[in-house]
Amino acid sequence: MTIQRRQLLKMTLGALAVPAFCGIASGQTYPTRPVRVIVGYAAGGASDIAARLVGQRLSERLGQSFVVENRPGAASNLATETVVNAPADGHTLLLVSASNAINATLYEKLNYNFIRDITPVGSITRGPLVMLVNPSLPVQTVSEFIAYAKANPDKVNMASAGVGSPQHLAGELFCAMAGIKMLHVPYRGAPPALTDLIGGQVQTYFGSTAGAISYVRSGQLRALAVTSAKPSEALPDIPTIGEAVPGYEATTWYGLGAPKGTSAAVIEKLNAEINAALGDPTIKARMAELGGTAFPGSPADFARLIADETERWGRAVKFSGVKEG
Repeated sequence: MTIQRRQLLKMTLGALAVPAFCGIASGQTYPTRPVRVIVGYAAGGASDIAARLVGQRLSERLGQSFVVENRPGAASNLATETVVNAPADGHTLLLVSASNAINATLYEKLNYNFIRDITPVGSITRGPLVMLVNPSLPVQTVSEFIAYAKANPDKVNMASAGVGSPQHLAGELFCAMAGIKMLHVPYRGAPPALTDLIGGQVQTYFGSTAGAISYVRSGQLRALAVTSAKPSEALPDIPTIGEAVPGYEATTWYGLGAPKGTSAAVIEKLNAEINAALGDPTIKARMAELGGTAFPGSPADFARLIADETERWGRAVKFSGVKEG
């Protein structure tokens, strides 16, 4: 365990040790009104889908609406700041993602410290990205794509869901490890990136399985590979990028976080209800259909994941040379 990871984990776990009397809401009365779930990307993407799947079940189980609010911008930093500055009563939550782990290294200056200012509530789902191309591109495999990109250095544009997003960084890491160059074209979220990929304005995109799987199955997009170490259950016939580029791996994950100071009772209640929702066969099946895996756990488990991923994505940022936009 590195010094940086120990520091991150110590700070994160320390944030969980909040007395139950802190904040406005208690575990017995919470929630007392509708709960906002702030998502840092546009509606229709994987983060939005994950938030709405779990939010619907939390609404049913806790008797108050869990309303998803999309606040795209600055690679989810705007959404994170909204929650950091919200009252610590459990009625404003953040859809936490790999972007939060990436931003800790990508941005030299932030208006918050994620590990310090957001308390982990619980993880929701985890899954790979999928390397997509427009079917008009004359490649069928990752190796053919690499050869094409090397032969046509000015003809391959790579879409992303925004500068510093997991989709962007996964693509940049691929370029660095494969020894190729592509022009990065950032979008405000996954849906417009997918739209332009289908339209042929860009040639490739490292998208979430959830957002892309219907287009792959319909033939509108071609999936070359998944970014995980093992094939995806949702796309079992699609190889991994690591088969062509040894050592390559990148996955995405989602969970919920709350402002620092939210009572331990509220955190524990939310965590229990999230895990109960993730145990529902219907939710598990829906996540599997979208290419992800239900990923329940304790707040401490989620804290460890965030610490590990902050370190891992930090290495990826430095390796790829990506700079904040």
